[in-house]
Amino acid sequence: MSSGNNYPWVQRLIIVLSCLILSGICNLQTLHAASINNLNPKLRLLSLIPKPTSVKPTPSVFKLTKGMKIYVNNNSDDITAIGEFLAAKLNPATGYEIPVQTTSNPPLNGSIYLAIVNEDPSLGEEGYDLSINKNNIILTAFRPAGLFRGIQTIRQLLPPRIECATVQRISWDIQTATIKDYPRFEWRGAMLDVARHFFKVSDVKRFIELMSYYKMNRLHLHLSDDQGWRIMINSWPNLAIHGGSTAVGGGSGGYYTQAEYTEIVAYAQAHYITVIPEIDMPGHTNAALSSYPELNANGVAPPLYTGIKVGFSSLTLDKAITYDFINDVIKEIAALTPGPYIHIGGDEVFSPSHSDYASFITRVQNIVQSYGKRMIGWEEIARSPLSSSSIAQHWNNAELARTAVKQGVKVIMSPAPKAYMDMMYNYSTRLGQTWAGFIDVKDAYGWDPVTRLSGIAESDVLGVEAPLWTETIQTIDDIEHMVFPRLPGYAEIGWSLKDGKSWDEYAVRLGAHGPRWKALDINYYPSPQVRWK
Repeated sequence: MSSGNNYPWVQRLIIVLSCLILSGICNLQTLHAASINNLNPKLRLLSLIPKPTSVKPTPSVFKLTKGMKIYVNNNSDDITAIGEFLAAKLNPATGYEIPVQTTSNPPLNGSIYLAIVNEDPSLGEEGYDLSINKNNIILTAFRPAGLFRGIQTIRQLLPPRIECATVQRISWDIQTATIKDYPRFEWRGAMLDVARHFFKVSDVKRFIELMSYYKMNRLHLHLSDDQGWRIMINSWPNLAIHGGSTAVGGGSGGYYTQAEYTEIVAYAQAHYITVIPEIDMPGHTNAALSSYPELNANGVAPPLYTGIKVGFSSLTLDKAITYDFINDVIKEIAALTPGPYIHIGGDEVFSPSHSDYASFITRVQNIVQSYGKRMIGWEEIARSPLSSSSIAQHWNNAELARTAVKQGVKVIMSPAPKAYMDMMYNYSTRLGQTWAGFIDVKDAYGWDPVTRLSGIAESDVLGVEAPLWTETIQTIDDIEHMVFPRLPGYAEIGWSLKDGKSWDEYAVRLGAHGPRWKALDINYYPSPQVRWK
């Protein structure tokens, strides 16, 4: 007899394994991952990131089934859009084609009900109540943003394969529970540097999607630097045409048209994320200086720059045209940006005197405010008298952050040795830099925005932001590799209560998200500090 006839089970096993492999990541789940994430809904409930304010499990499950519906309690465009967003996330993997309908009462027929209620303003702009029983899911919030944040929790309570783009033949169980949740800080952001290397609109949208999955709400876009100017300014078009034509290393560069920038802003708004545009000044301006000779003290434009040094460029602070230029740029960007913030950089300026720099920041602050916006700058702006409506972003100098606070200014915490996602994880990783040190996942998670600096109270801290500078980052895969698995930790630092958190407990929850990231096709770094499921 042949070996195949002696051992038919071997042939069957080989066929089954081959089919699993060919079906792709979403259909290839290890037995352990399946047991943790598909067959044990309670463990998924205990693996939520960010950690909710309050979770009370109950001993049952709710099942998504064919024929179910999503109901909303009014027909406003915002609430309906949130219901449709949830349906769009559930339909591909379930294959159910779940409709969204309006009703005034929570139905008890295996449905999901989304409602804005006015009884609990303590939830604030982004808090929510989530009640899951065996009959239905009821998600309520004081504002639409809260419903949107709650939807991300529902997604995480489902098996990871809910994120797949094709139908998955599994049971869609959710642990029954009551969850009350709201953020610790109002500012939970990430910065994407599109100046050192340019990223397409689709790449920025992908970044927005991944941020929103972990309840982040601020996208800081670094739109200009020595190596590139990335947004069209109609009154100064050569900024984008010439200044945006290259990148670090001499790449082809690129820029966003005003229509493309508007598209990014609208996409972020649909994910309840506010875009903060940054035009760095007076330093980090070689792309602008190269585009317009008249911005230079000697009237001669320098060549475009493709290196990574800092501190060598500056606008001319005593020329009237400098402030005409700044006014025109801020005017156009303010008109395109519905959010209340304009970031003006202000960092790493070494040539002007202290008094000239302070005078410059005062004038720029007045320009920003004249267009109805709040000025944000890196902590160096604290060398100038600041309006209490302005915001300082701490990255390096503790004393300057304290100086800002003494002026009544709120601070965004982005300490480089903890929050800079462009730093290498360790000596063996391929991408990133090391000037602020290695930042592996435990280091990224192991700090608090309030206790990081002495002399700064919780009431002084607006929130946390994790920047990704892109000197070594060129593709969306590069972005994902540097952002994951660190970004969920920054999201939790900004959202969750400080008490009750520990690295050991968080690492277990984080490890359970590995299968989700595979389903989402995220190119994450499998840090050896985490035991991935």
